Amino acid sequence: MAVPDAIIPDPIIIAVIGVAVLLGTVVQSSVGLGVGLVAAPVAALLDPSLMPGGMLIVTAATPLLTLPGEWRRADWRGIGWGMLGRLAGTVAGVWVVSALSVRALGLAVGAMVLVGVAASVWAVRIRVTPATVASAGVISGITGTATSIGGPPMALVYQHEPGPTVRATLGVYFLLGIAASLAALAIGGQLHLREVVAGVSLLPFMVAGFLLGRPIRRIVDAGSMRVMLLVVVSVSGAVLIARSLF
Repeated sequence: MAVPDAIIPDPIIIAVIGVAVLLGTVVQSSVGLGVGLVAAPVAALLDPSLMPGGMLIVTAATPLLTLPGEWRRADWRGIGWGMLGRLAGTVAGVWVVSALSVRALGLAVGAMVLVGVAASVWAVRIRVTPATVASAGVISGITGTATSIGGPPMALVYQHEPGPTVRATLGVYFLLGIAASLAALAIGGQLHLREVVAGVSLLPFMVAGFLLGRPIRRIVDAGSMRVMLLVVVSVSGAVLIARSLF
């Protein structure tokens, strides 16, 4: 039985988004986040019908490559507090989206992220405690629900931790959080077959990016983790602001 053409995304569009996924995975395999930051804006521009399910599938699958070798380094207690915060933030995010315009929200979140980076550069250190992780989870839930970029708040809290700890903790956190989002979309009838096909089609690009990111991972773990993390988080804030303005 032939698959309807409406379900199959344009191969050229998939290839272009795939390059963005590859580059984003190179970054994420090194510092713990990056796929959504790099690829989601490209996907939203080229074919909005692939969002959010297509990118969520890729983002959820990415930690499955990094966790087998580093899962023991995850901060499981922090993940628990972060997930409690994320669930609350997801509910709040639905309300925020209905109360604020997407543009206003994007500008506010982007500015908040850049302020957080600036505070970190000026030696304001955020301790990893249940309160700070849960708070980051709440903010992450709100921003992830409203803008699809939810990693920066958690990344700022864990920026001083060793590379394997950051990647493992963020990996488990993203995997659980995105799995919950996909389940909610499916239950609500908002996860369409076209998005699933697109997400599966992008997985080979994700695997290639993971393999290419291995050499960079060694450099980051040698002492560049915090700098790389702050650069990625800064770019995410700038992307949010740019998307909101233009």
